Formats: sequence, C-alpha cells, structure tokens
Amino acid sequence: MAEPQLDVKKPSELVLKVRIQSHKENDFIEVELDRQELSYQNLLQVSCYELGINPEQVKKIRKLPNTLLRKDKDILRLQDFQEVELILMKNGSSELTEYTPSLLEKPCYNSNATKMTY
Repeated sequence: MAEPQLDVKKPSELVLKVRIQSHKENDFIEVELDRQELSYQNLLQVSCYELGINPEQVKKIRKLPNTLLRKDKDILRLQDFQEVELILMKNGSSELTEYTPSLLEKPCYNSNATKMTY
C-alpha cells in the first residue's frame, strides 16, 4: 500500500525584516512579498512604502550582515525572516532625514496582513 503524500506548500508570501540603515535606530519592520512576484524592484517598492521613504532615496539594499542585493536572482534566494537594510543616499553633506511613520499614521501595504483571522 502506498504512503499518502503530504501536500507541503510554501507560504504564498516571503516575510522579511527590513530597516533603514541608522546609527540611532535598530528596529526592523516585517514586510510581506508575494512569492510569485519576487524581484528587486518589488522588494524596493514594498520596503519603501512600509518605511515611508521614496525609492529614489535608496542607494543600496543589503542583506545583513554584509551582502549587497543587486538583482532579481539575489532576491529569489532570500529566506523567511532574513534581515535587510536600506542604505539611503546622502543629500549634499548630510544624510536624508529619516522619518518612519507610526503604525497608526498609515495603513499596512499588504491589506491581507491587516485582516485578523480566526
């Protein structure tokens, strides 16, 4: 008699811990990316939206502790809950003002993440 096959599916979303590089703040937020749409551009867009910054401010994306993410293939290799840091461009001689809105000030990018399940 054949053993029953377990249908093990990956979750439809990749959850990453993301923050802006800062000497003052070390807090991460969790962002959800659709596994069907994993790309460098999608990671950049979703992360910037959640952190309240303009994608044009981002100079580099780094997988901590020390790996630059440069292309879609790099994003496809990411695992759930890996830590990613956005490195912002400098504006003249000073760094851009970093402002992260509180959770009460703006809605979550992923509408499914805001719904409670029972």
